[in-house]
Amino acid sequence: MPTIQRVEVQDIRFPTSRELDGSDAMNAAPDYSATYVILHTDADDGITGHGLTFTIGRGNEICVTAVESLATRLEGRSLSDITADMGAYWRELTSGDSQLRWLGPEKGVIHLACSAMINAIWDLWAKREGKPVWKLLADMTPEELVRCLDFRFVTDALTPEEAIGLLRRQAPTKAEREAHLREHGYPGYTTSAGWLGYSEEKMRSLCRQAISDGWEHFKQKVGGDIEEDRRRARILREEIGEERLLMMDANQMWDVDEAIANMRRLAEFRPHWIEEPTSPDDVLGHAEIRHRLSPIGVATGEHCHNRVMFKQLFQADAIDFCQLDAARLGGLNEVLVVLLMAAKYDIPVCPHGGGVGLCEYTQHISMFDYIAVSGSLEGRLLEYVDHLHDHFIDPVRIDRGHYQLPDAAGYGVTMKASSLDAHRFPGGSAWQQ
Repeated sequence: MPTIQRVEVQDIRFPTSRELDGSDAMNAAPDYSATYVILHTDADDGITGHGLTFTIGRGNEICVTAVESLATRLEGRSLSDITADMGAYWRELTSGDSQLRWLGPEKGVIHLACSAMINAIWDLWAKREGKPVWKLLADMTPEELVRCLDFRFVTDALTPEEAIGLLRRQAPTKAEREAHLREHGYPGYTTSAGWLGYSEEKMRSLCRQAISDGWEHFKQKVGGDIEEDRRRARILREEIGEERLLMMDANQMWDVDEAIANMRRLAEFRPHWIEEPTSPDDVLGHAEIRHRLSPIGVATGEHCHNRVMFKQLFQADAIDFCQLDAARLGGLNEVLVVLLMAAKYDIPVCPHGGGVGLCEYTQHISMFDYIAVSGSLEGRLLEYVDHLHDHFIDPVRIDRGHYQLPDAAGYGVTMKASSLDAHRFPGGSAWQQ
């Protein structure tokens, strides 16, 4: 196994604000961006590990600096030493430098930087094994997988022994579910028609194209003027019909009582869930909204910064859907802890996919969850946003609204060299227009 000699980090940004792609009530004009990490080794085979964390423009340079500050904890380390006890290494990276940890702890910019680095390790490991990440995970024994995880601060909700038990229960039928995914794919939903900044004409056109492409599940951004939200919901219902699923996303815009009042006004459009109805840190607020809005589901998680926050959301019966973010949590190790907790509490995991590289990440997470953790597709949908996939060497593949099982080795976020060159900030050609 090689030694990691150098951690390279780049500030990569895409000018999505020019067309208002990704626009919502909280984030009016995002520029989808990535703190992009490449791990270089001493091996002669040229295999490198690639990872990213997602931001929306300004501040991405701060994440880059955070990676540079943490790089010495990875450079000079043997990949085999790391993978022999990934749980111990994850704790070392996230907590080993107490001065850097103080800036979190286990949240914010430092945790975002750790995520990019940890995910790059998994990408390197999977590439050297010749497997996609979902397969690398699925082929592990329960004991091997749990050894990759750190259960500190969540053992009151899930112990390592309980996690091994959950995995053992699903192990005998993993091959059947893998075959199902290979034949049918994983069900998804599209957000691409529902961005807040889109005109009515563009919304209608995108809806019709999505239906033609086989999509059955749609999401709308809300959280601006309530009458405008109602008008846009009516347009979407007219286009997608009554039989298709419609979700709504407020992107943290409302207070608790305001969220309840506004969703009662939107209830006539039969939303399946309301996503991020209030502050992402307000566990009890989400519980109150869920209690008073039922049967409309409550979903959150893209800004939930660590496993402890998810533990509290599960313990408080505060959410119906867990929308973890592959690049906000501390990399795949922490994602897996949340997957296992969600399985214990019987909460479907529907990861956040609105951002560059997030769909490429989350396909591995959801497919592994189905194969080896939850063993179920009930209530589970994988978000799809149709922007920027052409910049990746092995982008997601969608057929009739379903993610297709990825076969390429790695975690799926290796970008084309030409895309990195063009979108490097501020000197890339995409930023010279």
